[in-house]
Amino acid sequence: MIEKLPIIHFLMGFLLAGWSLTFLMRIVLTWYPQVNVSKGFWVFFYLPTEVFLAPTRRCIPPIGGVDITPVIWFGVITLIRELLVGPQGIIAQIVIKQTMQA
Repeated sequence: MIEKLPIIHFLMGFLLAGWSLTFLMRIVLTWYPQVNVSKGFWVFFYLPTEVFLAPTRRCIPPIGGVDITPVIWFGVITLIRELLVGPQGIIAQIVIKQTMQA
């Protein structure tokens, strides 16, 4: 398991970065309410994020007509990414310690 940690570190970083970019794209799409995000190219950003945004909208309604749930999830994903695989993250520190001992 320990020898596979650098691969896990890389993959988690890559997936969390991609997820962050997907939520960032949803933030940009909230600026254009006339765009139908459930059709065409936008469905690639809509489907993976709507699973998280729909329940969050029930708890946090739009403020002044602005849906802030993508911003909340972007912050959560970014925080998780930094805590796990960022320069001072848990997995990053284990990988660094492992390479220094080798």
